[in-house]
Amino acid sequence: MAATPQSKLFTPLAVNDNVQLQHRIVLAPLTRYKADDAHVPFYPLVKEYYSQRASTPGTLLITEGTFIAVKAGGYAHVPGIWSDAQIAAWKEISASVHAKGSFIFMQLWALGRAADYAQLQKEDPSAPYISASDVPYSARASQGSPSPRPMTVDEIKEYPQLYAQAAKNAIEAGFDGVEVHSANGYLPDQFLQPVTNKRTDAYGGSIENRSRFVLEVVDAIVNAVGAHRTAIRFSPWGNFAGASSLPPMYHSTDHLARQKWACPTPSHNSRMSSPPSRMRTPPRRSHICISSSHARPRVQGNVTRDPTTVGVHESNDALRAVWRSATASTGKRIVLLAGGFTKEIAEKTLKIEKEEEGERIATVFGRWFIANPDLPVRLRDDIPLNEYDRKTFYLLGENSPRGYTDQPFATTRNARF
Repeated sequence: MAATPQSKLFTPLAVNDNVQLQHRIVLAPLTRYKADDAHVPFYPLVKEYYSQRASTPGTLLITEGTFIAVKAGGYAHVPGIWSDAQIAAWKEISASVHAKGSFIFMQLWALGRAADYAQLQKEDPSAPYISASDVPYSARASQGSPSPRPMTVDEIKEYPQLYAQAAKNAIEAGFDGVEVHSANGYLPDQFLQPVTNKRTDAYGGSIENRSRFVLEVVDAIVNAVGAHRTAIRFSPWGNFAGASSLPPMYHSTDHLARQKWACPTPSHNSRMSSPPSRMRTPPRRSHICISSSHARPRVQGNVTRDPTTVGVHESNDALRAVWRSATASTGKRIVLLAGGFTKEIAEKTLKIEKEEEGERIATVFGRWFIANPDLPVRLRDDIPLNEYDRKTFYLLGENSPRGYTDQPFATTRNARF
């Protein structure tokens, strides 16, 4: 039976004054390795991929993680946003999304110790293999990578400017906004996590200090492109890339939410024992994305969890409450929740929305959006879904539609909500 008109999943949502969604189904940032050796997205293949998933007008798409600079990378065939050729390719892609009446944010990515050391050195022998501290990443160490070098303060200060320039490049390329990838054990997360941040200076130790790098990144982006174009993604309960899902991580995210939303979107974990000394009235941010979570997390790392194994304590309610209260003066608080969604789980999750407190929730789909370019229409009309094929998710550097743009549409019409 088709969903009733009252279903929140198919109701409009204003992310900001310029991004007016017609439903609550968002394309997740999904690494697909569809870029050449210079980190330029394959054209026109990538354009077709995003254009297909924009086919339901009013859809929000978030791109795969996109490197902010050569030194921030370390994976082959991942797109970048620092060169003229990259900007030109992305400009065509964003235009194709807008032509369908949809919207697109770029996820900004820096790897830190998660980088493939050999690939990093191949692309730039002078690029340092760095992290918040010298804590090795076991998966890389087993491949022969050295321990990362702790970033110097000068290097730490450089990165917010790299992020800011990448954000400006994304806006030049026609994007509606950017999302900082501060989840899953990558560089910003390496500062937030006590398991990877053993610093004793202003960027380590206390929750406030561990949050400092991320806040400086967000400040730089906000100053460069505006608060309404700035978002952030966290993974409070994730353990990917050697991250920890211990409570201290959750405390860091609460702190970020209170501190700035003067910054974009909080979605990590954090809880702070006392209000931060520099809390200020935040301008309206775009959104916060909480990865691996609905009311409680159903995804940990890259594994979908059995719901019976999720502890009662593993809840994002406190973080959502902080986000609502910290941004109460700025109007609606947009929260994107991601991780293992189905239509039924998404509709159930939207019932927790605190609409009376200004909270607005959207649900982020990954695997099902890969296999179903017209996913919003299929979910609305209860059309059977194409099954996804994991074997085609990561075809490294393959400039081919296989598993990427060859999934059939259920209908040729562009349905409007």
